[in-house]
Order: sequence, then structure tokens, then C-alpha cells
Amino acid sequence: MRSTRTMRTIRTAAAGLLLGGALLATGAGTAVADDATPSPTGSESSGTTETTAQPGTGFRTAGHIGQGVTSTPVSASTGDYLYWVTPAKAGQILTVSATVQLPESASRHGGQTWQLDVYDGIRRHQACTAGKPTVTAAADAATVELSCRLRTVRAWSEAWANDPLPGAYYIRLTVVRLADQDLGLPVQVQLGTATKDAGGSQAVDGELAAPLTPVAKAGATLDPNAQPSPAVTEESQEEADPSASPVAAGLTEPDGGWGGGWWSDRWIWTAVGGVVGALAGVAGYSMTRGRGRRPVA
Repeated sequence: MRSTRTMRTIRTAAAGLLLGGALLATGAGTAVADDATPSPTGSESSGTTETTAQPGTGFRTAGHIGQGVTSTPVSASTGDYLYWVTPAKAGQILTVSATVQLPESASRHGGQTWQLDVYDGIRRHQACTAGKPTVTAAADAATVELSCRLRTVRAWSEAWANDPLPGAYYIRLTVVRLADQDLGLPVQVQLGTATKDAGGSQAVDGELAAPLTPVAKAGATLDPNAQPSPAVTEESQEEADPSASPVAAGLTEPDGGWGGGWWSDRWIWTAVGGVVGALAGVAGYSMTRGRGRRPVA
């Protein structure tokens, strides 16, 4: 009887361990897939729509583009600095892509090198972990496709670090090398953004007090729902609420807020680990406990 009970307990524990191993393998496969090079075009988030996002010529005039959006082609001139701005929240991995329709090869005088750069809300340059942020097109190429995948946006970071933080992200597209005769030639530019959740493995404790977002005027904060006043005086500026949201008008807040919410798959891993540990403890106790002795009459 005791041997049967012991074997049943061992089988139950083994099933729990196999379940935990399967979950770990699934997580590992997902991690490997996340390291793959992103597609130059398209979106990793659902609900991709096309919209017109006119670029600006500087950080202060950057055109707004939402998450998971592919813009319609816009006209520009070769040599212009084109800027867009998009939001990103904690726990997301942001990928930006751009497609440039080059002029006819007969009007060009050689190859061109285009570059895609991404900066955070306080204009710190962010490194790309995947993609092709710099591409050289041959003299007879018709298009140039660039992409950049950023590191996971962290909920908070040390002041000296250069980690991506929740807030605005500037996208800059320009040509960095070409023949002087090709400056000013017309091009068509299409921009795309994509976001996906990194998962609980990238979650950290803490939260940023406010997102890194641009403001319309240095030293001032704006409420995104406030209506512009026809006249602003020094007295009205002094009476402004210092705790007002610093988010600039036009920059939409991601779904779920800038912090990304409290739920993550880390809760699932914690629960599975607890169950597997409990089953292992029961199995070990059943296998190592001694047989009881009958009392001597």
C-alpha cells in the first residue's frame, strides 16, 4: 500500500516537473524569436493603419505618429533632415522602419547612404539592437529600406544611465553621403512604427515620476487637455499648477498608461515555480521517510 502511494506521488511530481520544463522551453523559444532581425516594413502590433504623418525639420517641429502605424508616403527633398515623434511605454520594444523612394537613376550621380536615428524625450541617442539603421543604395537602386529596433523601455533607470525610458521618441531620417549634384532631388518617404511587450523577464521595480516628453516652451508644463489661452501673462504663469502633466499636446499616451500596468507574465512564472517546488518537496519526503516501527508488546 505504501509503495503504491509512493509511486503515485512520484508520478505526480514528475508530471509537474515536465509541465514546468515545457513552460521553460516555450519561454526560451519566445526569447530566441525576439532576437530575430525585424522586418524593414510592417508592424509587430495589431491594428496597423495608414495615416498621413508630415515630418518636421527639427526636434521642436517633429511630426506626430502613433504606435503600430504605417504612414502614407510624403514628399521630401534629398538632404533634408526629417523628424517624427512617437510614444512608448515601459515594457515595450519599439521598432521603427522607413522606406525611401529614390529619384530615377538617370538623374542621380552615384550611390546614396541613408541613416535612421532614434532619440528619447531628452534627445539622448538610442542604440539599435537589430535592423539596418544605415543603408547604402547603389546608383541604380529604386528604394532604400531602413529599420531600427530599440532596447526594452525600462520603467526607471539611474540618472547616469542611457536606458530607454517611457515617453517620447524622436525619429530622424536623412542622407549622410551622396554626390553634391544630387542634393535637392525629390524623394518619397514612408515611415512605420511597431511595438511589442517584452514580457515579465524585463520587468523591474520602480516607476518614473513623469514620462520623458517634450514641452512647447522650456521651463513650462502643459496639460494635454487644456485649451490654449489667447494671452499668457507672467501672473498666469506663476499661478500654473506645477504638478500639471508635462506631456505636450499632440503626443498620445499609450494604452494602459506610460508605466505599462502592474500585470506581467512574471506572476505566472512565480506560481508555476511554487507548484513545482511543492511537488518536488512532497516527492522527496515520500521517498526518504523511513518505515514506521511497531511498538513492542
